[in-house]
Amino acid sequence: MKYVIFIPDGSSDLPIDKLDGKTPLQVAKTPNIDKLAKNGFGGFTNNVPEGYTPGSDVANMSIFGYNPAEFYTGRGPLEAGSVGIDTTPCDVIFRCNTIYEKDGRMEDFNAGHISTKEADVLINGLNKYFNDKYSDFKGKFYTGVSYRHLFVYSCDSVEDAEILANIKTIPPHDISGEKLIDNLFGECELAQEIQSIMFESKEFLENHEINQKREIPANMVWLWGQGVTPKLTNFKENYGLDAAVITGVDLLKGIGVFAGMDIIEVPGATGYFDTDYKEKGEYGIEALKTHDVLFIHIEAPDEAGHAQNIEEKIKAIERIDEFIVGPIIDSLADNDFKAAILPDHPTPIDIGTHTRDDVPLVVYSSDKSGDECESFDEEGVKTGSIVKKEGYKLMDRLINEF
Repeated sequence: MKYVIFIPDGSSDLPIDKLDGKTPLQVAKTPNIDKLAKNGFGGFTNNVPEGYTPGSDVANMSIFGYNPAEFYTGRGPLEAGSVGIDTTPCDVIFRCNTIYEKDGRMEDFNAGHISTKEADVLINGLNKYFNDKYSDFKGKFYTGVSYRHLFVYSCDSVEDAEILANIKTIPPHDISGEKLIDNLFGECELAQEIQSIMFESKEFLENHEINQKREIPANMVWLWGQGVTPKLTNFKENYGLDAAVITGVDLLKGIGVFAGMDIIEVPGATGYFDTDYKEKGEYGIEALKTHDVLFIHIEAPDEAGHAQNIEEKIKAIERIDEFIVGPIIDSLADNDFKAAILPDHPTPIDIGTHTRDDVPLVVYSSDKSGDECESFDEEGVKTGSIVKKEGYKLMDRLINEF
């Protein structure tokens, strides 16, 4: 039996006036996904437990089969896992966005989707700036992809690390246009130290030659999503199955690394609108020849939601259907297989950020008749028979229930 879990990040939405009260999932032409729905089971799930911020970290940890209440320690540490950063119990790992600050406000949380090449120069420059200025500087920046980077702060003790890890920080994509000073995260000494690093980064970045040439400069960093290194149990030991992950996002790669999964690197997987959908589909087909389980994640619908771009969200959903879902399902025609498709969380166009609302779920099993679910969207799955349970139970349900 093969298992494939398609994750069109942030694809579910709320009714949109410009779409005559429909959602992008309802409007998008998705014949392959809808075929799974009509021959499978439909319903709702929720991947973000009460009390947690509806981020892709918590939500995708659930989809991968891990209870966030038991395993979640922060977003930054998960991304660190994907790039092999060695840490100690005294280290706190932050997500580090390169942002565009203007007049004290969060003007652009991704600095115009700065290129990785440009960002690498800026991130390495920040390390040199702080180390040259402070002989006892306790942090280090690590280049990621585009605007998504990491910062590791070494505390003096495990106790300090626990304090810093548990301070509430604000995701930059949640405060677009807002004053930075209204979204700081505390007055304790450790919080003040981190905030001073953020604001001082502007002294170096503001006049850097790269930013002098950019229409949208990356003139500051924003630190958030911090935590200590998590300890996930091994996926194969949990389920007896070999698993692989395809994604353009370090966060999901990190979850896979900590869970002992294989990370399939796909050329052209960018985590943005320009990701190579066809290549992801082709690599997915190959991955399923050597693995029992494939998690295939596509970030583009989420990015469109943040950008409040209806057209790009619809296009992303249609490309996922045409170049990823269709070819992979066709390749499994001679196998016994099960497929699930679900967003990790909604990213509604009208809101521009994540919500923790329920998301539509479709499950297809090649050896079972379905429940005549209408389609994969917020309305179509209402006719399905799937009983909503905690999101982290999906993998077990996929194996044993459907």
